[in-house]
Amino acid sequence: MTKKALAALIAASIALAPLSALAVGGKGTTYANALLKLNLQGAGIPGIADNTASSPATVLCVALHTADPGAGGTQTSNEAAYPGYARLPVPRTAGTWTITGSTANPSAPLTFNAATSGSETENWFSIGVPTGGTVCTGPLVIMYRGSITPPLTVTGGASPQLTVGTAINEN
Repeated sequence: MTKKALAALIAASIALAPLSALAVGGKGTTYANALLKLNLQGAGIPGIADNTASSPATVLCVALHTADPGAGGTQTSNEAAYPGYARLPVPRTAGTWTITGSTANPSAPLTFNAATSGSETENWFSIGVPTGGTVCTGPLVIMYRGSITPPLTVTGGASPQLTVGTAINEN
């Protein structure tokens, strides 16, 4: 068999070989919407995820970060440290989060404690899962994280705020 004939045979074999299934493009919009509602509002997904834990989280913990906490980070990664800062516990309800399609936004601005002094720039935010139901301290698992545009410059007396334009996408 010549090299040309062998190459043609190999090319034909590759062309006829079954292709593996490949999911591209992310989640379906309906499921992405349901997943946001499960995570942020505590609404179950029938047949997949029901919020029947003996003590499900009733709040979520929102944190500010000076830099990306990273996909594998926790809420302590690059966390804000201005004097007066504390994570913001927010109710895990439909009243706190507006969800449309695969995007969630705070229903009202999320306002953090005012800085008592100093200056710091917050470039990222995260939403974490509390421990013990409502405890928002320690290296909490990050559910969602995103950059803040434009960054928040926090100076003495200023209360940083994530606006209703802050978006969380479940794509």
